[in-house]
Amino acid sequence: MRTPAGKECPHYYEDFHRGRNAQECRLIQDNPDSLRWRISDCAQCPVPEILNANASQYLELKVIVKSRLLGLGRRIEVSASCIKHRVEIKDAYVGCPKCNAERPGLDIFWQALSQDNDD
Repeated sequence: MRTPAGKECPHYYEDFHRGRNAQECRLIQDNPDSLRWRISDCAQCPVPEILNANASQYLELKVIVKSRLLGLGRRIEVSASCIKHRVEIKDAYVGCPKCNAERPGLDIFWQALSQDNDD
């Protein structure tokens, strides 16, 4: 669904049918450690870009909204993990290194990239 910031995100939900007024981020809603979600959080959220770069079915994202120093502003922290291999992922844009190693076509892609960079 398209967020108020104009990005496609499967975790954003809105319902304005027949007088309803519901907007929510289901990733933040499921996390009790996070501050309450605001519509303005969608503008700085990296989740749509992460999901666009990494479409792994085993990717699990956790989003926490925290206040900045002295409560001035908000920041969004995203942590990623692989539910297949049960490891934390350092770079969510790239994904799980074990899952990437299991893809046979990915090796050919990386070799082609390194050959292009060498030329």
